[in-house]
Amino acid sequence: MNAHSVALKRILSTVGHSIAVAESVTGGNLQALIAATSGASDYFLGGITAYNIDQKAALLKVDRDHAASVNCVSQRVAEEMAAGVRTLFGSDIGLATTGYAEPWPDGGVGVPFAYYAINISGRVTSGQISCADRSRVETQRYIAGSVLEKLVAELDKIR
Repeated sequence: MNAHSVALKRILSTVGHSIAVAESVTGGNLQALIAATSGASDYFLGGITAYNIDQKAALLKVDRDHAASVNCVSQRVAEEMAAGVRTLFGSDIGLATTGYAEPWPDGGVGVPFAYYAINISGRVTSGQISCADRSRVETQRYIAGSVLEKLVAELDKIR
């Protein structure tokens, strides 16, 4: 459990919103952070870790042609994942991540990074997080923590 998951519980319990998560690059770490707080079942409906294009397209309704053209890593893909998980779970908030947890020289990725999207009742905020000099697992955890922090900041703005 971390301070941001506790803050998320406080906010979502106050406003009565539910959340669902769609992950790729973070590999379940974001869901684990949210679920680590006692009482998370009051607002956390669940999540999906969709690593390949077939699952992103079928379950989250990500545009297959666009996703194929960017190796499933773009701001648009993250935004479509967040919208898709909201629909799939019927939640007020959809949160999504996609990116690279380690360098991929053949693909031109020197520094790991992720795109994230926060969809709160159709209002979308998205961006990018870079993460150098960490192992694959440390990168996944760092990105998950950073995205949760960004979600809490967004919720603080609108309540």
